[in-house]
Parts: sequence; C-alpha cells; structure tokens
Amino acid sequence: MKFIHSTVLLSIVLAGPALAQQKVDEHSSHHVTAATSADMADGEVRKVDKDASKVTLKHGEIKSLEMPAMTMVFVVKDKAMLDSIQPGDKVRFKATNDAGKFTVTEMQVVR
Repeated sequence: MKFIHSTVLLSIVLAGPALAQQKVDEHSSHHVTAATSADMADGEVRKVDKDASKVTLKHGEIKSLEMPAMTMVFVVKDKAMLDSIQPGDKVRFKATNDAGKFTVTEMQVVR
C-alpha cells in the first residue's frame, strides 16, 4: 500500500511541471497572436512617391510603435506596394522603426 501511495505521489510531482509548461505555452501562443493583430494600423493615403519609395499616410494610433495619430511620410519595404494604392485610399498597414526610419512592411487597401 505504501508503494502505491509513493507511486501516485511521484506521478503527481512529475506531471506538475509538464502541465504548468503546457499552460505557459498556450498563453504565450495566444499572446503572440494578439500582438500581431495589434501591429496593424488604419490609415489614409495622402501622397505616393514611387521614385523615392515613400508614402504619406494620415494614420490612427500605431500601438506597436507607441505613436499617436498623425500624418507622416513612411518608406516602403517593397516599392511594388505603391503600385496598388493612390491618394484617398483607406489602408491597413504594419510599420517598423528601423533606427529612426519608419518603414511600412505590409499594406492592404480596405475596400
């Protein structure tokens, strides 16, 4: 009987860390998904400068950059992004701050 109690107790002790890690992993993956969607910001195209690979956007708050709403010029990561937009278009976009150079890495027109 003492052996059975010891075996059950050992099983519980060994399973505890595995269950705790599973809960951490589930929480972490959920957090990553939430952070990714928070990276998207709403904006309106004001100007497109294909030669300079830049776009001027009037945008709402960009939470991932802790930036309030304003109008500003962004460099685009891929010049081809500028082929499908024009002034007045509503867009959703992701931007990064690369050593003070604000860069649009993804953009989609909202129809």
